Amino acid sequence: MDKIFVKDLLVRGIIGVTTKERSQPQDILVNVILYSDIARAGSSDDIKKSVNYRTVAKAIIAHIAETQRSTVEALVTDIAQICLEMPGVQKVKARVEKPGAVRFAKSAGVEIIRSKNNDSP
Repeated sequence: MDKIFVKDLLVRGIIGVTTKERSQPQDILVNVILYSDIARAGSSDDIKKSVNYRTVAKAIIAHIAETQRSTVEALVTDIAQICLEMPGVQKVKARVEKPGAVRFAKSAGVEIIRSKNNDSP
């Protein structure tokens, strides 16, 4: 299966469990890999026969702006579901990171794999 990806999408949003974390937007780093058959788009040069990564990125940005999740686990699950609702996407690997969330670490986060056929890899 082919892969379409959005790498290091930096979005600001409310996420966290403490009052301090929820008091102002934080940086949230998102990566998704969308598994789809892009053969028709490749042979026809027609974006309508593929998954438009710009559309995916806009949907993720809008969701993060509209919601205020407590956990990264909930947000990454939301993002995986958004991706799976895109026509042509059969499977997704989604990763959400909070830069600077853990002292001495560049970031901390969660990565999941979901598919249309079932909820696990």
